[in-house]
Amino acid sequence: MLDRPFSLAQLRIVLVGTSHPGNVGGVARAMKNMGLDDLALVTPRCEVRTSEAVSRASGADELVAAAPVHDTLESAVADATLVVGASARSRNLPWPMLTPRQLGGCLVAELTPADARVALVFGREDSGLTNNELQRCHRHVHIPTNPDFSSLNLAAAVQVLAYECRQAWLQEAHPSEAESAMPFGLEWDSPLASHADLERFFDHLERALIAVEFHDPAQPRQLMARLRRLYLRARPDQMEISILRGILSAMEKKAGASR
Repeated sequence: MLDRPFSLAQLRIVLVGTSHPGNVGGVARAMKNMGLDDLALVTPRCEVRTSEAVSRASGADELVAAAPVHDTLESAVADATLVVGASARSRNLPWPMLTPRQLGGCLVAELTPADARVALVFGREDSGLTNNELQRCHRHVHIPTNPDFSSLNLAAAVQVLAYECRQAWLQEAHPSEAESAMPFGLEWDSPLASHADLERFFDHLERALIAVEFHDPAQPRQLMARLRRLYLRARPDQMEISILRGILSAMEKKAGASR
């Protein structure tokens, strides 16, 4: 048996650009049904703490009242070690994709470290998450609905993923046999890099590539998007990010000296 089962408190639901307060209340209800209580809002397009939100929350209105409002997605997920974006749209650039069941299945490995956090990000009711927002996620999750009628209410989408997370947690509470519960199959020597660590690295990477004239921002050709996909797929730890940033600093210094 594992020394410490993961906690549902390590899961955060992030709503981006929500346009209807009733949906915020509905999401809060879905979360509380499944034992989740960490809700964050990013640039909502409506007043969220309204009587309608309270009514739709049906007793979970304390989640609405406590939800912080962030100006950026980066701020809402800065401490997350895994960020999963919900997406129903096909993309020109393929990205690692999970089903809801696979998402639940990976939580034991992802959340065994006590300081690990998983953020599940949901987009706008009318247009979902932008490409830019999806590229800030380690993985995407797609709910396989009826292709002839695929549109899901925001609260319903949250309910599906929260349910799978709860099922994984319940199974973990009574494991028949403990297998490795680490993201890489064994105890690692450095904590995984946080989302904020990675964003600082990506900013530094772009500056360095411009300095050595490898990257032209005027003609990006999806370079930074592909590099994001590479490093997010690799799941670097904090020490690896420090090494990579040291290399980038040396590149910048060399580029400046050669001019």
